[in-house]
Amino acid sequence: MLQKITHLTVRDVRFPTSLEQHGSDAMHMDPDYSAAYVVLDTDSGLKGFGLTFTLGKGTEIVVRAVQALAGLVVGKSLHDIVSNFRGFYRLLTSDGQMRWVSWDGSETHKGFSIFNLSAPWWLLDFFPSEDLFNCIDFSHLLEDLMMNQGYPAYTTSCAWLGYSDQQLKQLCTDALQHGWTRFKVKVGADLEDDIRRCRLIRQMIGPSNTLMIDANQRWDVAEAISWVTRLAEVKPLWIEEPTSPDDILGHAAISKALAPLGIGVASGEQCHNRVMFKQFLQASALQFVQIDSCRLGSVNENLAVLLMAHKFKVPVCPHAGGVGLCELVQHLILFDYICVSADLSGRMCEYVDHLHEHFTSPAVIQNAHYLTPKDPGYSCEMLESSVKRHEYPEGDVWKLQINK
Repeated sequence: MLQKITHLTVRDVRFPTSLEQHGSDAMHMDPDYSAAYVVLDTDSGLKGFGLTFTLGKGTEIVVRAVQALAGLVVGKSLHDIVSNFRGFYRLLTSDGQMRWVSWDGSETHKGFSIFNLSAPWWLLDFFPSEDLFNCIDFSHLLEDLMMNQGYPAYTTSCAWLGYSDQQLKQLCTDALQHGWTRFKVKVGADLEDDIRRCRLIRQMIGPSNTLMIDANQRWDVAEAISWVTRLAEVKPLWIEEPTSPDDILGHAAISKALAPLGIGVASGEQCHNRVMFKQFLQASALQFVQIDSCRLGSVNENLAVLLMAHKFKVPVCPHAGGVGLCELVQHLILFDYICVSADLSGRMCEYVDHLHEHFTSPAVIQNAHYLTPKDPGYSCEMLESSVKRHEYPEGDVWKLQINK
């Protein structure tokens, strides 16, 4: 019997991470990690799960956008989709009445139309395992390495911008004891404070461990070059999102200016489609590609970027700072290593130690490495109890906050 999608449910799920400044950076001082959470029901009883990550306000708009796409999905059978992946993908991105106007006013594969596809994307859950593995020429050596050792990770959880010095010190101490050697620090609000905080982190982690800095688009081009030059003393591997994520030539200018200092530019978490990544790579505007499982619409778009990064010999170091992003991106990095790059040089994946307890198959970290997921699916199914408690605005967590 052909499995057919019979119903789509989308829910607004928000976690009050702003209460403890988790996720705080120079552009987002009080984010509430949130998601438009989608469940697809089929006539066989199987379910598909997906989510799109947001920062709180505006999640209701994403929910409405997913609802608008539902008619293109409900009624489709697995055979309809698997027999023509590209056609199904283009149906969702190019419907004549579904070209959402993006934030910059352009009517392109950008903004809500692409942004929401990562929520209903369910094919990895439903793709029969024998067909999936027949599509891939696995190298047993590479696969064994991932099974036994895992994929290298770095932590952002120690140095959110809103954390106190004492909190930074304690978190760094704990992370070092658990095997972490790669640390990212949020910067961009105040130069002198950034210098002080980065010196503190470098002192805590020592000279041999890796340090990265992240400005979350805070600066213009000249300011980015000047600011990062002042921070060069702490020897950061990269500056992440130094300016507007749409300014490809600006990133290229920053890359050229910082190259003599041995500091690379990392970006991509706000890149909406493969075309932007193509231009970033052609312009030598970044030295580390940061795909985002939810910003790019669907697995299809992410795979295209992985292949382009390999062609340009630029390492992929995915962004995963948000609810569910670690769970999703672990599948992409494994594919990248086993089937595309076969190389770990300069490669690592972000990890934040927040909200994993709300998932049925949470990402597992051991000795600062992502362990290979053992459960089937895309690892984004949430516990129903967590969804009910955090659904906005009727969940118990939000009723309590509203009534305070």
